[in-house]
Amino acid sequence: MSSLPDISPSPARVVLITGPSGSGKSSFAARSGLPVLCLDDFYKEHDDPTLPLVPGSRDVDWDSPLSWDADAAVRAITELCTVGCTDVPVYDISTSSRTGTSRMDLDGAPLFLAEGIFAADVVRRCRDLGLLADALCLRGSPTTTFRRRLARDLREARKPVPFLLRRGWRLMRTERRIVAHQVDLGAYACGQTEAAARVAAASDHQAPEGSRA
Repeated sequence: MSSLPDISPSPARVVLITGPSGSGKSSFAARSGLPVLCLDDFYKEHDDPTLPLVPGSRDVDWDSPLSWDADAAVRAITELCTVGCTDVPVYDISTSSRTGTSRMDLDGAPLFLAEGIFAADVVRRCRDLGLLADALCLRGSPTTTFRRRLARDLREARKPVPFLLRRGWRLMRTERRIVAHQVDLGAYACGQTEAAARVAAASDHQAPEGSRA
């Protein structure tokens, strides 16, 4: 595991947004008006020999944190919090490959969101580094999440249809356990209205004294 500097306090802090696939993390983050780091861009590539498989299947288990580069994600969060910018992989989910990099710059913002299904897996590390403002797990009805996830994945042609159906059914049956696990990792489970209030509170807390309402 790569070593990271012990930084406290930091110029900026992060709100981690997690939740089951299809719970509305990306749309919630986009509506926040804050800079957003998409943690899905840190997935491993299709030819990585460490990719896990769904038990009893030849399908890659893209819902396992072993399919994701947590160290690279934490490095990016750390750089955003300490220097305000970082290079982020550009990831194509349909081909499971990185197609380049993009530059993310906070432009002086004291708070940003980092959203993805594995965000809860780095809660403790971000907290230990003094970078964490809050960690939220969006939750809702498993059937609603199933419909939203399938519609999105079909629209974006993320994977072959049989794979999407198998994955969707598996996730719907285990959604409550997924949320419970993310809470165990340190995220606070709530609906979008409460999540928005907590992000607003964190944003107000991070604002310079003279700019607070």
